[in-house]
Amino acid sequence: MIRVVLPAHLRSLARISGEVTLELAGQPTMLAVLDELEARYPVLRGTIRDQSTLVRRPFVRFFACQEDFSHEPPETPLPTAVTSGEEPFLIVGAMAGG
Repeated sequence: MIRVVLPAHLRSLARISGEVTLELAGQPTMLAVLDELEARYPVLRGTIRDQSTLVRRPFVRFFACQEDFSHEPPETPLPTAVTSGEEPFLIVGAMAGG
């Protein structure tokens, strides 16, 4: 079981309260998490990554075990603490400006 924490605006869009728990078949990677998340909540398609290229949106970041996974390849395996459900996989909306 993988726990996923979404930013408030995406939780509102998908009408989710709290964390999302996902059961993944096969290798638990960022790609597998995003695929399952979008399959379960189709309204999130295109909000986290571009649907034609599957590239992460510029102001979205991914964190696992206090490490930034945003620039890792999507096929990167998730840490054991995340795949065991001990730690959540965080999808964070970044901010810019001044």
